[in-house]
Amino acid sequence: MIDALKKLALMNATRKVVKLSSKEFAEKIDQSLQTAARKLKELEDNGLIERILDKDGQYIVITEKGKEMLYREYLDLKKIFEGEDKVCIKGRVISGVGEGKYYVSLDGYRRQFEEKLGFTPYPGTLNLKIPKEQMYFRRMLDEEEGILIEGFKTEDRTFGEVKAFRCRIDGVEGAVIMPKRTHYSKDVLEVIAPVSLRDRLGLKDGDEVEVEVLL
Repeated sequence: MIDALKKLALMNATRKVVKLSSKEFAEKIDQSLQTAARKLKELEDNGLIERILDKDGQYIVITEKGKEMLYREYLDLKKIFEGEDKVCIKGRVISGVGEGKYYVSLDGYRRQFEEKLGFTPYPGTLNLKIPKEQMYFRRMLDEEEGILIEGFKTEDRTFGEVKAFRCRIDGVEGAVIMPKRTHYSKDVLEVIAPVSLRDRLGLKDGDEVEVEVLL
C-alpha cells in the first residue's frame, strides 16, 4: 500500500483534495484499471485516505493515519541514507509556569545533564505547544528509550525521573526533556539548552519553532 500512497502524496494529496479517476491512477502506478481501483479501495478501507465518489469523478485526500505511514517510511529511508534517526516536531512558543528554572538548576538534575548531555543548561526551559497534526511525532518520543536522567531524593522531597533526547533548534544544540511527573499536558514540549533559546533565537510567544529531535 505504501507505494500507492506515495504516488498520491506526490500528487500533493497530503495538502489538498485531489480529483482523480481510477484510470488516471492506473496510469500513475503503471497498473491495470482493476488493480488501481482495488488499491484505492484498500487505502480507503485501512483509513489511509478519505475518498468521495461523485458523478463527475472521485475526490481523494490522505488522512493523518496515511501521513503517519508515509512519515515512518521517510524515517526509514532517512536512516538508510543519512545514518541519523530523528524526528522534526513543530510547535509554538508559550510561556511556562516558572518551574523549569527551579528544576533545571537542581544539583541532582544539573550534574546529570552535564554528564549525559554534555552541557550545563541555562536555568529555564523553552516551552512549545504542539498542534494536533504534530502529536504523532510527539507520541513517538514516549515509545523511544531516550537518555535517562535518574530521579533523586533530598531531605524534603523526591524528584522523579526525566527522559531526555538531544535536539537542535536553528543550529543550537539542546535537549528535549520529558519529566515523569509534570504539570504540563502531553501537547507541551520542554527544551533545555546551554543558552537562553528565547534570547539567542529572538523568540517570543506565538512564534513557530521546529525542533530536530535525535532518537
